[in-house]
Order: sequence, then C-alpha cells, then structure tokens
Amino acid sequence: MSYVHDIGGLHGFGPLPGIDDELNFHAAWEARAFAIVRSLIHNGAFTWDEFRHAIERMEPSDYFASGYYERWTAAVEQLCEEKGLLTADDRAKILAAMDEAP
Repeated sequence: MSYVHDIGGLHGFGPLPGIDDELNFHAAWEARAFAIVRSLIHNGAFTWDEFRHAIERMEPSDYFASGYYERWTAAVEQLCEEKGLLTADDRAKILAAMDEAP
C-alpha cells in the first residue's frame, strides 16, 4: 500500500531547498516538538515505528501543507489521543490556549 509520503521518483515537486548545516532547528517550538517525541518514545508511550506510521497516515493535503516538525506535532498529537494520553477535548483546549497566547 502506498502512502502520501511514498513520492520517490515522482517529478513536479520543485527543487529541494539547501540544507543549512548550522541550524538544527529553525524555531524553538521545533526543538520542543523533537524533545517531546523523544521523551514519549523513551518512556514507552509509543515506538518509532508507530510514530512514523502516524505521519504516514496524515491526509495528503495536510502532509504536503506541513513542514517537517509540523508533521511531527500532528503525529504525536494523534498518537497521544490513540494511546489515551490525551483526549480530543484536551487537545482542543490546548490548541485554543495556544491561539490565545501572546
């Protein structure tokens, strides 16, 4: 079965941006997303395979509209809901609070 990320060999996606070896993260939230995922995996909430599969299950339009760490946050939110670590209501409240933050 092919997922949206299986685009190897396809054309028409434009050039790849250059890689800036000096920057690991382009914003502080990316580093936090990385740390959250690593912590949850290290503590057994889910595996790397489950995390990767959560990214693969994203809707194609969301996948292509999202950046690398935006995909990470979507996947970790989905997995936390699926694993019972976060309810849909909790997730909605957190996102609403983030929208209100200065």
